[in-house]
Amino acid sequence: MSIGAIQYDDSYIREQLKLFKLVDMRERYQEIIDEAINQSLGYKDFLIRLIQAEEAGKHKRLAERLTLKAGFDFIKTLDDIEYNFNESINYQKVRELGTLSFMEKNENIIIIGPPGVGKSMIATGIGINACNAGKTVMFVNAKELLDRLTDATRKDILKQALKVLNKVQLLIIDELSYLKMDKEKESIFFQVIRQRYEKSSLIITTNLPLGRWDEVFTGQLAATAILDRLVHHCHVLSITGDSFRVKGEKYLSEKEKTLKSRKLKAEER
Repeated sequence: MSIGAIQYDDSYIREQLKLFKLVDMRERYQEIIDEAINQSLGYKDFLIRLIQAEEAGKHKRLAERLTLKAGFDFIKTLDDIEYNFNESINYQKVRELGTLSFMEKNENIIIIGPPGVGKSMIATGIGINACNAGKTVMFVNAKELLDRLTDATRKDILKQALKVLNKVQLLIIDELSYLKMDKEKESIFFQVIRQRYEKSSLIITTNLPLGRWDEVFTGQLAATAILDRLVHHCHVLSITGDSFRVKGEKYLSEKEKTLKSRKLKAEER
């Protein structure tokens, strides 16, 4: 007794791949089948191509979700920074930090400099690299964070709020400059730092040199106690120079003219 081969059409394949939530296999299986035929791939290599397509797609969607959830003010990568505009930015150091090796060691980063020199952009670029690596990130303004945690104190849920915050693998606190903490906020901030000490990484951007942090806290004693934990395992980036927001447009305009001029000269040769 012979049994005829069961015929499956594309609708069956798509339905089953959807059922198993294999999104990218569902979208690309025909493309990969065509590649396998054209390149004479064996069954194993064909299967590997399918798995790689699904793996890449899942990684991309995870990175997108993490980036969205992080709360960045803007999306800029480390490659978007105009390093030639400000020579005080240590390009090699920034690229090194962009590898996220500091996170493996639970180290911190403090970026110091006047407004407009790229502190937040560097912090964001490193944060996006972390999202792309599958790490959880939170980007938050210092005043906003402290207001949120102070409100949690009023509602008697500070413990829960700190627990949630402590689960974030990379916390980026932006603009720790434009505020003056009272005793309550200082205590809350100290708890944030203490809980993350040698357990997870933190990036802080500020206009103030470390020697002037007493201007943010209630005094030198509090500033010293907080800095003691922050800088123990820390990379400090100090940036000087002109504001890109003020002079960047002129710089980009001149850069574009230079590139056009070089292109014309190359075409004339």
